[in-house]
Formats: sequence, C-alpha cells, structure tokens
Amino acid sequence: MKEILEYLFNHHTLSKSEAKAIMIEIAQNKFNATEVTAFISIFLMRSITLKELEGFREALLQMAVSVQLDVADALDIVGTGGDGKNTINISTLASFVVAGAGQKVTKHGNYGASTITGSSNVLEELGYQFKNDSDQLNEELEKANICFLHAPYFHPALQSVGLLRRSLGLRTFFNLLGPLVNPAKPQFSVIGVYNLEIARIYQYLLQKDDRDFILVHGLDGYDEISLTHDSKIITKKGEEIYSAEDLGFDPVSHKSIEAGETPQESAKIFRNILEGKGTVQQNSVVQANAAVALYHTHKFGSYDDCLLMAQESLESGKALKSLEALLH
Repeated sequence: MKEILEYLFNHHTLSKSEAKAIMIEIAQNKFNATEVTAFISIFLMRSITLKELEGFREALLQMAVSVQLDVADALDIVGTGGDGKNTINISTLASFVVAGAGQKVTKHGNYGASTITGSSNVLEELGYQFKNDSDQLNEELEKANICFLHAPYFHPALQSVGLLRRSLGLRTFFNLLGPLVNPAKPQFSVIGVYNLEIARIYQYLLQKDDRDFILVHGLDGYDEISLTHDSKIITKKGEEIYSAEDLGFDPVSHKSIEAGETPQESAKIFRNILEGKGTVQQNSVVQANAAVALYHTHKFGSYDDCLLMAQESLESGKALKSLEALLH
C-alpha cells in the first residue's frame, strides 16, 4: 500500500485494473485501518476518475454475494447520500410508494456514514431483519412488492470498511459506489447525485449498461428531487431542468423536509408519513420522487398518470401496507 499511496500523492490516478485490484485487496483485509484511511483520504482531496470508479465497481460486483430474484423489470430508487442536508429518507419512502402503486422494487441501502440516518438505519429501527437469502427476498417481493438488500450483507468490502467510514463521518468514494452495485441488478434505477460532476461520471459509466437509468440532482445540492429548487434529470436521451411547478407541486422549504436528530426520530417521521400523518411538504417531495420513478419505467402512462398513482398509493395506505408486509 505504501507504493500505491506515494504514487497517488504524486498526483497520479489509477487505471481501471489497478483500482479493481486494490478494492479486492481492501475487501480481503490486506491493509490496516491507517492505510485504508489514507487511501480513502486521497479521494477527499480530488475527484474520482471514471476509470477508478469503473474498477472499484467491477471489483464489488465480482465479489458480491449472488442473489437470484424472480423479477425482470424491478426498480431501485437510491441516492449517493453525502449531500449534507439531513433530509427525511426520501428515496426509501418513495420506494414504498412505488411498491404500493404496483411496481416491484429491489431497494439497495446501507447505514448512514456521512449522515445520521441511512435507509438501513430506518428499516432496522422499524424492526426489519436484514437478509441475503434469495428465497426470503423473493418472498418479500411477492407479498410486499419490495425487498431490501442491506449492502454489507452482499459486499464484503463494504463490511470491512463500514466502521471506518462511520468513524470518519465524511462523504467518501464509497458513497458513489453504493448506487452502482445493487446485486439484484434492477432493470431501472433512479439515482440521486449530490453534484453535477459526479452526475457526468455516472452518465458516462451507465451509458454502457443495458439497463435503464435516470440521474436526479437538486440544483441547490440535494441528491434527490427536493422541490426546494429546480431539479436536473438526466437520462440516456438527454437532460432537462424541472421546477417544482413543472412536477405538479408548490416549492417547499429546506426546513420542512429535514429528518430527525436520531435514527429513532427519523424512523418515527418515516412511519408517520406512510401512515398519512405527514405534512403537505413531506408528502409532496415523496410523491414527486415516486412519480418520476414510475414514469421512468415507461409502463404507467404519462407523468400526470404516474403522479396520480403515487398520490393514491400514499393516501390510500397502499404504501403503508407494503411496509407492513415487509416487516412481518
């Protein structure tokens, strides 16, 4: 590792094969915590390159625990995290709304590293038991229309650096890898990114995939459609900027979509929203993300049709039923 660090400290970057080899060695615990921290720190001082991200991703997918799910057109809604905004768990809430509307969801998530509450924190707090058994996950998909894949259960490298990431409490390149390495390999991905530079790298990388994707970025720095400002949405066909009004909503304030100060508080807010006790602003941002996700599958008609489906799923309790079915 010393030679690698010297090489990188001298402003060199890694090739795809070098990045892949190093990630495999990190997963195999070949390096001590100090060495891995130094390695991670390099990418806090400069942007990751496309080749490096490709290599890291390929290593994680190669080493991932295999999962066989009986669904051909599943969707994932996931964000990089690391936007520093401490919002309610929008992508996870939207996932249950989408599941309640009839679209299968294979949700990939993790504990928060640079935020208080990641999707895994919330679901664990609500009583969900993580698993990586394909039969059990298929059963969840059957009864709840959604299954949850806790990243460390599928990726040895994420398990080996999890404690380190949480102790650093900073956004690292592992934030960028999470949305790219869902072991279920869903056909559709809605990926929230915290800045446009990362969106560009993702776009180059994902263009090569057969699977479909959209990237969403709140232009005031959110890794999701926040309705606090305009949002940029990037697809294989191009990119567009949408205001809250374009998406069918009034703008919301930053304060109105903040999460709790603890996982317990965030889980309570999460359940309240699905139980129909959310504020207009909380509901709006969840429905907007769910509607965009449904529209992305090209299965449910116009965006307005998808928005009506998202609203009905949340307001009728279908989204809550998906959560309850997943937990029991």
